[in-house]
Amino acid sequence: MSTKSSVEASAKERRVKGKHASSTENRRMVWEKIIWPLILDVNRSYFNLKEYHIKRDEFCQTYKIQPSKFASGVISLTVKGILTREKNIYSIHYRLIPYMRKRVYLKYGLVLREIRHLKC
Repeated sequence: MSTKSSVEASAKERRVKGKHASSTENRRMVWEKIIWPLILDVNRSYFNLKEYHIKRDEFCQTYKIQPSKFASGVISLTVKGILTREKNIYSIHYRLIPYMRKRVYLKYGLVLREIRHLKC
């Protein structure tokens, strides 16, 4: 009986996330691990595609994650309005620039609150 209960417990642990949760997790990871550290490194409110690829590849090599996992995260951040794109240059929302100047570690939740504050 104990093996049956342990199998059921491990099945519950392996639950697959839904589409919305997975997208949010990708956005959060891309923002907190790649985009925001890149913004702080270059010390300006924009970055080009080459700079992003270098930072992404560094992160992927360190944590052994496929680079393709981040493609949807960047696109999703653009759709949310956190990033804007013109040709091969991405820039952050203007309400995030003061955080960049103060070199504050900006979590994804605060980013959403700042962006949505404008719409209310």
